[in-house]
Amino acid sequence: LRETRVRLLHGDGMLGHPGGAPFDAIIAAAGGEALPQAWLDQLAIGGRIVAPVQAPGRHGEQALVIVDRTDNGYLRSEHESVHFVPLMAGRA
Repeated sequence: LRETRVRLLHGDGMLGHPGGAPFDAIIAAAGGEALPQAWLDQLAIGGRIVAPVQAPGRHGEQALVIVDRTDNGYLRSEHESVHFVPLMAGRA
C-alpha cells in the first residue's frame, strides 16, 4: 500500500506551502479571479490542481478548473459552473 499523507495548514492559502512542495495534487476550497502563481509553481510534474476560478467574461460566476502539469508546461481545462467562497490574499 502507498503511504498517504494529508496536511492541513492555517494561513494565507494564496501563498501555497513552499516548504512541502512539490505537490502531487492541490485541491482548493475557495476560488479567486485566477489560480495563484504559487500553486502552479509548487505543483509537481504529473500533478493536478482542482480549483474554482472566476469564469472569463461571466462576472461573479465561477467554473471548476483542472490544471495538469506536464514536462511541457500546464494543461488547463474548464468544467461546470460552481459556487465557492472567495479566495482572498492575506486572510488566514
